[in-house]
Amino acid sequence: MYKIIETPLAPKAVGTYSQGVIHNDTYYFSGQIGLDPATMTLKEGFKGQLDQILKNIDGVLESQSLTRRNILKTTIFMTDLNLFGEVNAAYEAYFTAPYPARSCVQVPALPKGALIEIEVIAVKF
Repeated sequence: MYKIIETPLAPKAVGTYSQGVIHNDTYYFSGQIGLDPATMTLKEGFKGQLDQILKNIDGVLESQSLTRRNILKTTIFMTDLNLFGEVNAAYEAYFTAPYPARSCVQVPALPKGALIEIEVIAVKF
């Protein structure tokens, strides 16, 4: 069995997917882009989108009584890997060591013209 996650603390799904799925105390959250959940508009610029994504991740975590410490793995999709230094700086401010596992790939395009998307996998300890 699994449970679907739905919360107003993060942008609603813009396609045929769920905000997240829970199975056996593991939380698989769909990728977040820099959409403001209140207005469903994309934030301006890479930093604006990255900051909003991290707020959205906090929202989906909070909706399940989880924190950043519950995140085991992140996957990052970027349209320009030359901006990876900004991601590392944001990670240093967002996470504390030990950091979650991470993958990052450059992609030609993302939904709604986003510049970055991050998905997370978390577990309830």
